[in-house]
This record gives sequence, structure tokens and C-alpha cells, in this order.
Amino acid sequence: MNTQQHKIGSGFGHRTTAAEVLHGTDLTGRLALVTGGYSGLGAETTRALAAAGAHVIVPARRPAEARRAMGGTAEVAELDLADLGSVRRFAEGFLASGRGIDIVIGNAGIMACPETRVGPGWEAHFAVNHLGHHALVNLLWPAIRPGARIVTVSSAGHQLSGIRWADPQFERGYDRWLAYAQAKTANALFAVHLDALGRASGIRAFSVHPGAILTPLQRHLTHAEMAGRGWVDADGSPADPTFKTPAQGAATQVWAAASTQLAGLGGLYCEDCDVAEPTESSAMVSGVREHAVDPGEAARLWALSARLTGVDAFRV
Repeated sequence: MNTQQHKIGSGFGHRTTAAEVLHGTDLTGRLALVTGGYSGLGAETTRALAAAGAHVIVPARRPAEARRAMGGTAEVAELDLADLGSVRRFAEGFLASGRGIDIVIGNAGIMACPETRVGPGWEAHFAVNHLGHHALVNLLWPAIRPGARIVTVSSAGHQLSGIRWADPQFERGYDRWLAYAQAKTANALFAVHLDALGRASGIRAFSVHPGAILTPLQRHLTHAEMAGRGWVDADGSPADPTFKTPAQGAATQVWAAASTQLAGLGGLYCEDCDVAEPTESSAMVSGVREHAVDPGEAARLWALSARLTGVDAFRV
């Protein structure tokens, strides 16, 4: 495991908010792209970055809804991560604008959905949470400026599964939680290999666990399921005292995207506004498992993703 995968003592913690992380930070002149940046954690992330002076672009599958939600806080463009044609059209349009990118936060995602196939038959979690972001970042690579940060939103759910190399598309039996877990491991591994490829250009990548938060991410779960897990009470309010607010949940991704405390670091999995410690647990607790930050696994996943999407900015 990366020997730098240890806490650095940031001074922030579990209850820190995105606004607190960015207090005193001036992002004027910076351009940030936040997928899913108009709902849940993404909306809090967008607002915090914009309040610090960044110009934020929110690519959205439902742009009209995103514009209503943002109310002028961000620039909105159409993008469906499940559709590689849509990803290409967005990237081509952005590159044609001649602008550069300083921050990318891959925040959009799905969780525990019924078995769904997209594109050429890809399992939806793997496609939307990982492959779409792989293609997006690689297609936008010519516009990503030296010194930029790329952040992918992973989850403690990664602890439940590594990459299922024999059956990554769940063609031999579907489990919605293992599909989500594999995709979250993929998010972390993507950051590991992208950082290795980009660091010579001063471009660093991180993955983050935002914490447990009630957001639209739980749209595929019934009230009974969430109550059974101890997440909500009878009226749907949070029942678990460890749950964060959306503003607290957004803190780690803006910290990874903008904090000077991470200067010289990269390829790390972060949580609670700090670098996470290694763990061997599969109980979805704090820490990161080795399978999610292993450089060999990361390189293997990159090769698979490049083959599936046909996109690799670093292909020689």
C-alpha cells in the first residue's frame, strides 16, 4: 500500500463543512467541473467552490433541472455519463471553447439500483460511476492545466469488493451492493493510476469517501430498507448519529480539490478531510482497503477501461 496513505493531521474532521474547508481560500480565475453538481453533495460542492470564487461547470443529464436547481450559481451543460456519445459531445464542445480546467470532481453516481444495462451491455454502476468518468477525464485531458486536481468520489462501500476481474459486468448473477462496491473501488483505483500518469505535469488525483449522508443517492432504497439498516427513523429523518449533513459530506471533496495541505501528494484515498488510514475491514467503516489503492490493480483497471471505452489520453 502507498506509504503516504496515513493521516496528515489536517485540523479538520468528521463535522467540518465545505465552507469551513474553503474559508480564506480564493479560487478566483479557477475553473471547476463537478459532475452531478446540482443535487445532494454535488450541489453543496458547487456552491462552496463558487462562493470561493471559482467558475463552476455542472454537466448534467437533465440540464433544465440543473439550471433550476443552481439558479445561476454555475454554468450547466448536457452530459449523460451512461452514454459515451454524450460524453464525447460534451468534451468536444468544451475543448472548442479554448478554456482550461483546474479542478474536476467526479461526483455523479448511482447506488444499489436494480440490474440495469447501458451502452453495449455494461453494468450500470460500473458504467456510470467509473467508465463514464474515465472517458470524460481522458477526453478533457488536453484542457486540464498543470497544477490541476482531479477528485473521484468513492465510498467506504469499496471495502465490500475489489474488481471482479472474471465478471466485472455481473453477467453471471447480479448483486446490487457488490456492483456498487466494485464501482467505488474503481473510483479509487482510477485516482491512483491517473495520479501516476499526471504527476509529471503537476496534475494530481485523489479519491474520497464523503461519509454517510441522506441524499438522492438513496433513491433506489425503500424507507423500510433504510430503517432496517438504522439509517432513518419512522418519519425518514436520520437515525444514525454518525450521518453527516450534505454540507459536511461535501467537505472532503473540496478539501481534496483545493487544499494546500495536499501539496506534493496524490493517488490517495481521503475521508473526514484527511488522508485515510489503511484497514483490513469489510464492514464499511473508516479506512481504505489495499485492493482500492494497489498500483497494479489500478494499472490493470486503466487498461480494461481504455479497452472498453476506446479512450486513453496516454496511449503511446
